[in-house]
This record gives sequence, C-alpha cells and structure tokens, in this order.
Amino acid sequence: MLTKLKNYPTTVNLLLSASLILTLSRAITLPYLVIYLSGSFGLSIADIGLVIGSTLIIGSLLSLYGGFLVDKTSSYRLILWLSCLFTLGFLGTFLARDLWLFYSCLVLINLTYAVIDIAVKSGFGSLLPVTGRSEVFSIKYTLTNIGYAIGPFLGASVAKIDISLPFLFSAGLGAGFFFIYFVWGDRNLGATDEARKPSPFLSVGKLLLRDYRLVCFTLGGLFSAVVFGQFTAYLSQYLMVTTTPESTYRIISTIVATNALMVIGLQYSIGRKITNRHLNLWLAAGLGMFMMGLAGFALSTSVPHWVISMAIFTIGEIIVLPAEYMFIDRIAPDNLRGMYYGAQNLSNLGAALGPVLCGIVLATQHPHYIFYMLALFIVAGGLFYLAGASNLRVATGKGLIDEPQ
Repeated sequence: MLTKLKNYPTTVNLLLSASLILTLSRAITLPYLVIYLSGSFGLSIADIGLVIGSTLIIGSLLSLYGGFLVDKTSSYRLILWLSCLFTLGFLGTFLARDLWLFYSCLVLINLTYAVIDIAVKSGFGSLLPVTGRSEVFSIKYTLTNIGYAIGPFLGASVAKIDISLPFLFSAGLGAGFFFIYFVWGDRNLGATDEARKPSPFLSVGKLLLRDYRLVCFTLGGLFSAVVFGQFTAYLSQYLMVTTTPESTYRIISTIVATNALMVIGLQYSIGRKITNRHLNLWLAAGLGMFMMGLAGFALSTSVPHWVISMAIFTIGEIIVLPAEYMFIDRIAPDNLRGMYYGAQNLSNLGAALGPVLCGIVLATQHPHYIFYMLALFIVAGGLFYLAGASNLRVATGKGLIDEPQ
C-alpha cells in the first residue's frame, strides 16, 4: 500500500489525507459522545439517541445537495471552505454551554464531513482510470479505519485532563488539514466547464430516482447502516444500561480498536477479491457475518467475548462497504458522480436511525431486544442489495449500459 501511495500524484494523496485526518478528528470524540452528553447536559439514554441520530439525519439529507455542489463547483474551493466549517464546528462544541448550540455544531460537523467525503470519492473518479479506482477506495477505507483505531485512544488520553478537551483537539486537526490543503491543494480540481449549463438540483434528483439500481442500493444501504453505521453509539447506549460507565469506556475503546485494526489488516487483501461478477454472494456473506456478530454481542459477558463478536462483525463490514463503493462507481455517469455519491450517503440516514431506535427500545423494552430489531434491518437491507445487484450496469460518458453478472 505504501508503494502505491508513493506512485499516486500529490492531488490523490491529499484527498486520501482528508479521509485520514478528518476521520481522526471525528474518532477522537465520537465514542465518548454518549457519556459527554449524559454528564454535561444531563440527557437520558433516549434523548442522547435522539440528539446523535437526528444530527446525522440532518447532515445526511443536506449532503445530497452537497453532492450537487461537488458536480457544479470547484472541488478545491469547496473542500477548503468545508474544512474550515468542520474546524469551526468542533471549536463550537468545545465552547458550547447550551444544548442547542452544541446540537447545531454537531449538525455542521456531520454535514461538512459527509460532503468532503463525496468530493474525495468524486475526485478519485476524475483523477484515476476505472481500473485504479477500486484500489484507491480500498486504501481510503484503510486510512479511514486507521483514524478510527487511533482516535479513541487519543481522545481517552486528552479526556483524562478535561472531558471537553477532545473537541478542541479535533478542531486543531481540522485546522491543520485546512492549512495543508490551502498550500498544496490542486486549484484546478473539479473545475467546472463554463460552456455547460448546469441542470437544476430538482431535475437531477428526478433523474436519480429513475435509476432503479441506485434506488435499491441506497435503500439497502439505509437499512443495513442501521446496524453497522453507528455501532459505537448504540453499543455505548446498551452498555450504559447494562453495565457501569467505567465498563462502557473499557469495552467501547477495545472493540473500536478491534474493528479498526482488523479492517487495516484484512481489508486490502479481502477487498481486492470482491468483484461485481459475484457481488450477490459477497453481499450475502457480509450480511451473514453481521448476523453472527449481533448474536455474539447479545451473548457477550466479558471483554474477550466482545472482541470475538466484533471481529466477526468487522468481516461483514470489510465485505459490504467496499462492495457499495464499487457498485456506485460502476453506475455513476462522469458528470453526476457527486450526486450519485450523495445519494449513496443517504444510507447514513440508517446510521442516524440506529441510536434513535435503540434508545427507544432500551427505554421501553428489555435491553436484548435491540439485537432482534437490528437483525430485521439486516434482512431488509439484504433484500434491497440483492435486487440492486441483480444486473449491474457500467457508466459510460453518455449514460449507462447493462452488464450481466
């Protein structure tokens, strides 16, 4: 992987650095957000789930328009402005003493992170040939998980001084990326063709709705993301109800690191074997691993049990997420990549619903019921995935053509 990074142009490496640095910023604070909201604002488990989930929902919905902007404007300027707002969002969470202000900053962080991610993936499509994109997606995914592996430990170290300091640390990382990209970023990246009249946002949205495979994969991603999108949040909620805050810290830190380290170690070797020709089988295998992981979570009574369950769960993640990227890249026309990746980001609505739904279940039912509910979402997501992958189409410069499996 390091050899490949050396061979990439500076622009590609800068886009990859965005995934690493900005993910690290989020990972420093995300695993401890449940405890921070409980301690600093006195929120209940259900209210915490509502706060975390609704900020993700708002950010995901608005990111669809962000994808439209990626297709319409200069990616250099867009990434620069968004990284600035990302930094201000974390600075705001550090300074906020009112819940409404803290909430607004969380929305800003989630929105800017989502749109930068769209711009990064769209940038890969414009900078690299089709044959090189699956590999760069694998590297991006690995770097993202390096951020998630390191972040919680950095956050835990800083939080020992003061529980709000991780937010300031994250703001500093965001500011560092802003400076790097301002100095070395490609000012011509994503430059628009002035002769081409941009289509209105709603017209492009209607075009996307007519793409059956995109709709199916978006819905499949939405339902399955309830399970894997924000597992740290709903597992933190579950552990807060069933164990002590100290145990929650210890278990969450360990399983987040397990998840990230397994992805770093296995994703590249497994991900490069995933092909569109056998996408249905890969997806079925990945979703089956999610099921087994959930069963393990429900039965876990010690840290080693949680680690084993997370290892199984992570294999499902290693399979499903790269398959999503590959599918969208194959069907997206060059002039609509931002919108297609923006539509894929709507699957984050599922990730947002996870903490909300689990918070409601934990407040009203036996704690183990959340795993039954999550299993049903895996089944629903799998049905939509298989429907969307039944007959792949590849993107051409002018449109889409069928490619049978």
